[in-house]
Amino acid sequence: IAANRPVTEETVAAMKGMRYDVIVAPDYEEAALERLRKRRDLRILRADARPSGRMPEGSMVQGWDYRRVLGGALVQESDRYPDDEMELRVATKRAPTAVELADLRFAWKAVKHVKSNAVVIAKDGATVGIGGGQQNRKAPVELALRLAGEKAQGAVLASDAFFPFARDDAVEMACRAGVTAIIQPGGALRDQEATEVCDEYGAAMVFTGVRHFRH
Repeated sequence: IAANRPVTEETVAAMKGMRYDVIVAPDYEEAALERLRKRRDLRILRADARPSGRMPEGSMVQGWDYRRVLGGALVQESDRYPDDEMELRVATKRAPTAVELADLRFAWKAVKHVKSNAVVIAKDGATVGIGGGQQNRKAPVELALRLAGEKAQGAVLASDAFFPFARDDAVEMACRAGVTAIIQPGGALRDQEATEVCDEYGAAMVFTGVRHFRH
């Protein structure tokens, strides 16, 4: 949700029952902030209005990505986190093998360039299935697995964001297809469920602690 004026307590009350993950506005009444902060996982952003639509000075040289919209622009920091410096955390009972780890790092680099929601399946240093531009986390896994076919056996999977569901959903679907290792940011309420599913199938899962997101 984006507002071009300060958010009042009445505004927050009017949005009760609506599903939203982010709200951005020039300012907020303190009472409105108190109510918004009670929502779990809600990102509350404050941004000055730029009616001219001009980009912040120097943004192009400071590593910002932008997309123009009517009356302004959407600006975000470029996804330039150095993958080589990323510390992976093994979340399952089994750690990935050296071969799996190399493919996981490769898949993580590849999924960065796929439109979210994105999933990449890789094997032997090459992509074998890519699913992107979907509205949930399950659909790109289904697409990537369909493209990979039998090559999914013994392959690894990278997801650009966490899995909100695991059992009878994306994670278990991948494990059933033969995926042996998964890399994802972590941070979901059902992270433990995801690792338990992997443990049941003997698969490895690692968390990056950072995410990709491309729109």
